Amino acid sequence: MVSDVEEITEKTISKGGILAKLYFDMQGEKGEELQPLMADLINNRLLKSPGVVYCFGSIEEPIMIEGYFSTSAAITTLFKDLGAAINVVFNFAPIGIEVLKPSGEYSVKTSNLQSILIDLSNISTNYSTYIMNNVLSPDEKTRLEEEVKRRKALGNHMLDKHGKES
Repeated sequence: MVSDVEEITEKTISKGGILAKLYFDMQGEKGEELQPLMADLINNRLLKSPGVVYCFGSIEEPIMIEGYFSTSAAITTLFKDLGAAINVVFNFAPIGIEVLKPSGEYSVKTSNLQSILIDLSNISTNYSTYIMNNVLSPDEKTRLEEEVKRRKALGNHMLDKHGKES
């Protein structure tokens, strides 16, 4: 007899889904805070990410390593498609990933690949904007803006040059 979870899994995989085990870690000075934080990450962020069909797993008891507490979690996650998996991996940065299904080759439709690449570009832009606004010093920001202007000018020069050669 096939369980509901197995049925949902096989149906999702047959339509381009991916079943993977994601491994996460978390460190902190207070061991008692780590498991609730990890549970929040899984239940309120990972599970609610676009394209995550389900996830379940276990969170290890915190242990002391070099003066800090550390915990880990192994979370089996079913993704609707490759784009959802990439989004989660990019946003949550697991320390390890094990693809469970499908086995063998995995194909992606061109339209889905285009969508995935646009999503990656948007994620990259969001992170770049965050770093520009919240991490860089004013001097670093000015230097980066000048570099971007020079690269843009060089890119325009290359387009003009290669456009005339075509």
